[in-house]
Amino acid sequence: MFSEKFIATLSMLPMATLETVYMVFLSTFFACLMGFPLGVYLYATSPAGLVPRQMQYNVISRIVNILRSLPFIILMILLIPLTRLIVKTSIGPTAAIVPLSIAAAPFVARVTESALSEVDQGVITAAKAMGSTAFQIIRKVLVPEALPALVSGLALTIINLIGYSAMAGAIGGKGLGDLAIRYGYHRFETDVMICAVVIILLLVEAVQITGTLISRSLLSKR
Repeated sequence: MFSEKFIATLSMLPMATLETVYMVFLSTFFACLMGFPLGVYLYATSPAGLVPRQMQYNVISRIVNILRSLPFIILMILLIPLTRLIVKTSIGPTAAIVPLSIAAAPFVARVTESALSEVDQGVITAAKAMGSTAFQIIRKVLVPEALPALVSGLALTIINLIGYSAMAGAIGGKGLGDLAIRYGYHRFETDVMICAVVIILLLVEAVQITGTLISRSLLSKR
């Protein structure tokens, strides 16, 4: 039978799961809030965009690339002063939302830029011929046409954030990653680590399936 120690540790799984969901949900929201407009701007100012601005595009594109290339653990440590400034602490799931959001925002920006770039140029040309402004083309043509790809990109963003949230547990971010490291690894309770990993995998699978179903549904309605 399971020991009392194992059962006591296992009882922490529901709270750890809720902490992970909390971190991922809010960080996805803030990442989209920052990354989506940035991605639209990158597309619009790109050489093939609606209002090409080579210098601005190159500067912002390089900043996005630099932020994307930073390992999340290093980024989280670098952002500790900013995290303390915003939430008054650098430990806990709420504190982890700040670096998680900033880490995912460049990914959202690239996904958005890529999704908008895949829209058929004929549709854009037709909208221009009818006298639509750049903003109207983005709002009424590009975003609706790119919605299936944007949903798929959002699912990938959430999956990445689930992985990042597990890493955040290594330096006080709480959640399933913290439980797996603190109890599963440091206390040699392999069963606890396996349970935490299984829940993470189930969360990833659920997000992937949901994203695929919604994306296919949007495609079928065209």
